Amino acid sequence: MSDLLLELYSEEIPPTLQEDAKNNIAENFALFFEKNDFKKVVSEIYSTPKRLIFYYNNLPTNIKTEAKVLRGPKVGAPEQAIQGFIKSNSLDPKDIYEEETDKGKFIFAKTKKREIPVVDEIKKNIPHFLNGLQWRKKMRWGDYDLSWGRPLKSILCLFDKQTIPFNFFHLTSTNITYVDGPLEDKAVVIKDYIHFKKTLNDKRIIYDNAEREKLITKNIQSFLKKNDCELEINNKLLKQVINLVEDPIVLKGSFLKDFLKLPEELLILTMQHHQRYFSMRSINNHKLINNFIVVVNKEDIKNKIIKGNERVLTARLTDAKFFWEKNKSQNLVKQVSKLKGITFYQSLGSLYDKTQRIRVLASFIADIINCKKDDAEIAASICKADLVSDLVGEYPELQGVLGKYFAIEQGFSLEIANAISDHYLPVGPEDRVPKEKISITVALADKIDNLVGFFGINEKPTSSKDPYALRRSALGILRILIENRISISLKELINNSKNSYLTQRVNMQNVKFTEEILTFMTDRFKNLLKDQKIRPDVIESVLYNSRSDDYFSLFTKIKNLNKVLKSNDGQNVIAVYKRCTNILEQSKKDLKQELFGDPDTVLFQHNEENFLLEKINEIREHYTTPARLRTVEQTMSLLAGTKGFVDKFFDNVKVNDENEQIKKNRLELLFLLCKTFDSFADFSKFEV
Repeated sequence: MSDLLLELYSEEIPPTLQEDAKNNIAENFALFFEKNDFKKVVSEIYSTPKRLIFYYNNLPTNIKTEAKVLRGPKVGAPEQAIQGFIKSNSLDPKDIYEEETDKGKFIFAKTKKREIPVVDEIKKNIPHFLNGLQWRKKMRWGDYDLSWGRPLKSILCLFDKQTIPFNFFHLTSTNITYVDGPLEDKAVVIKDYIHFKKTLNDKRIIYDNAEREKLITKNIQSFLKKNDCELEINNKLLKQVINLVEDPIVLKGSFLKDFLKLPEELLILTMQHHQRYFSMRSINNHKLINNFIVVVNKEDIKNKIIKGNERVLTARLTDAKFFWEKNKSQNLVKQVSKLKGITFYQSLGSLYDKTQRIRVLASFIADIINCKKDDAEIAASICKADLVSDLVGEYPELQGVLGKYFAIEQGFSLEIANAISDHYLPVGPEDRVPKEKISITVALADKIDNLVGFFGINEKPTSSKDPYALRRSALGILRILIENRISISLKELINNSKNSYLTQRVNMQNVKFTEEILTFMTDRFKNLLKDQKIRPDVIESVLYNSRSDDYFSLFTKIKNLNKVLKSNDGQNVIAVYKRCTNILEQSKKDLKQELFGDPDTVLFQHNEENFLLEKINEIREHYTTPARLRTVEQTMSLLAGTKGFVDKFFDNVKVNDENEQIKKNRLELLFLLCKTFDSFADFSKFEV
């Protein structure tokens, strides 16, 4: 068996671009192996800031092809098409011939059974793999035509220890790699993969991503243990740092304790996002301490590296402190008017207009969920005020969070301050939802305002695009309602929001936006339910004919129904419904009249008919009880209780009586039973 080594050596590539490139090229190799039926290939794929490494073992030496007849373009087709057919199939022009078919005269060629050296196919395909690489960001340099994530310096390619020479733009592949030298990169001739790994290891180039992670994690844990600290966990940052270094060295730095007076989130963002440092907490009180961990690429001689990092962090924190001192005392209420100068969206007014709409809707919601109305209105009015601050301008990721701290500094209640921060939540599917009532009212109002505004002006999401994150808004609304157990009519909230837009004379050109929003919400709701492993047929059975826009009640019903269906009651309900509908389907073919579910008791001839009707009426009486007072379990128990009555009905009553009037009346009774079942859920949707 053969092996292949490919190394792409470049200037330092950012972590996200590394991952994209590595995965893209690896996928192309995998498709190539699958196409050629290479079944036992063993792969090793690595990346460092300067290297993308692909190693494949257990490759066959040759590719076996069977003899076959290939049909090409029609006779008379453009010469370019004919040449393309010849080239793409590696044909000799002498081998093509013409032949008549029922669809006209075509060019054909017969290929022979043969063995193609794998090395030839690899040599031909690798340039295509590289050229098809989709970079998020790429660059050209000098006079070269090649666009790459960062300047590509060399390509090493060996197959069974032999160089595979191919051209890729201005570069030709060789058997040479490069390692750091005193002044410039040093060239090293590589014999095979074992020699390649030894060469890198000897120069302390840790090419294995997992090994670098293990080393970094081990050294960080050692630091923490010595200093009685714990790390501010950030797996995304760890993944980035792993791909920033080839020989990771973990260092500990510090900054002035005075900076700890700044909001924690501001400190953490400055360290982690802007500098890629790990922030640290005391193991005793879990508060941030004035130390950080940085991972660098070489030994720190005389502490020069850590001192440089400390200087950079101090400069950033000094700027942050300046803006904090300036902004924290600027009255949030007075800042609201400045929102008039910030456009929310061209057709939807300014951010000031948006906050006024949010305030009105938050007040409406507050009444429904028994929240402090005045506090909800205050929180809604100032929830966007921090957007005009210098600090949010520098740290846009902290919108809302900084507003919360400004509000606390200015004496607002903690509930109002939390609402400013929490009204953006949840940001992602794993993010927490607001739990305090004021936060809930403002968060719902903000997200509903987004949906109503953009649907109202026909700026709706498509299957591929959602530039205004309306899916996120919809899912956020659903999660807030469900996780806080809030029963509320979404249509009422939409109408209230619509009135605010109309009051501001916004041209709501889409007259069907209310129905479209509810449909959009229901689609998101279905996805949410499926993510919770609820059966699709259960979801459809409840939602198919439902006109409810109370998503918490729907969620509770669907989730409980999904559970009850596994019980004896659930199985009995399905059995009764299927038995009755089967009889109805068979009998309707002969019946020339429509059924309405309105049996006439005068035509009853058996006690079983009366008993079944009484049971149906008992269930219908149960439906008149307010929904909040009846459970799914109670309803399903009542429906399941019809089984004995239905069994006796079919045992003692002949449905298809010779008397057409009596036959129809008995079918009306069965139809009424099915209608009664369907009033709870459409049981025809259930898969047996």
